Amino acid sequence: MTTQSTFGVGHQPLQGKVALVTGGATGFGKAIVEKLLSQGANVLVMDIRYSSAEYARNDSSTDPIYIQGDVSCENDWKRALQQALTAFGRLDIVVNNAGVLHKAQPSIELSGDEWERLFRVNVKGIHYSTKTIIPYFIEAEISGIFVNISSISGARPRPGLVWYGATKGAVNTATKGLAVEWAKQNIRFNAVCPSVGETAMMPLFLGHDSSPEAREKMLSTIPLGRVCQPVDVANAVSFLVNDDASYMTGVCLEVDGGRGI
Repeated sequence: MTTQSTFGVGHQPLQGKVALVTGGATGFGKAIVEKLLSQGANVLVMDIRYSSAEYARNDSSTDPIYIQGDVSCENDWKRALQQALTAFGRLDIVVNNAGVLHKAQPSIELSGDEWERLFRVNVKGIHYSTKTIIPYFIEAEISGIFVNISSISGARPRPGLVWYGATKGAVNTATKGLAVEWAKQNIRFNAVCPSVGETAMMPLFLGHDSSPEAREKMLSTIPLGRVCQPVDVANAVSFLVNDDASYMTGVCLEVDGGRGI
């Protein structure tokens, strides 16, 4: 007897679900938004660069809704939650994708202001995310899902990006701690840890050295021989928010082409 795959043509496993994606106007975030939409989810995007999202038509059920917001501002999180409830009537999934990076440089040369910015966006944003959304999940009796976009740097820090790696190490630890703390409420937390990606951040990883030699040196550290594409991250997020991953929580999933080995 032949068993038909549940992921046949037209299957939309996230039909009826609502997702909030931060930093979803460009890069990894944009790919995540497109993937979740393709699986039937309604999507709200919160991005500090609202102008970069103006291409969105917002005139059909398959378009995301965009709001301008700063993940390090608690009031913007409250406003995003209210917008999701107003537009879609519920919220099921939060993807904490928004993040910042500093130029690769010796750790002692990073300015205090840049250090503060890294932790404010990369770590504080997740704090406000959970502080705002978890009480809603509990009150609404929703088995909510958080996916935090971390980095292979969180587990494998390297010279030049020490303080960026420190913020992602904090993201990994918070993901695991939150997973344990809220498991009884069936709220799941997982993280995706990409290697360097084909996004606007790549020049910062390379220290603004765009020479072929610099790129080849970076590629030589990745066993699969290519950088992470936005769709690679989107596919990992899609898996973690689907029912197939319902027994997974506290996982920091490396999407790195083998770089972390």
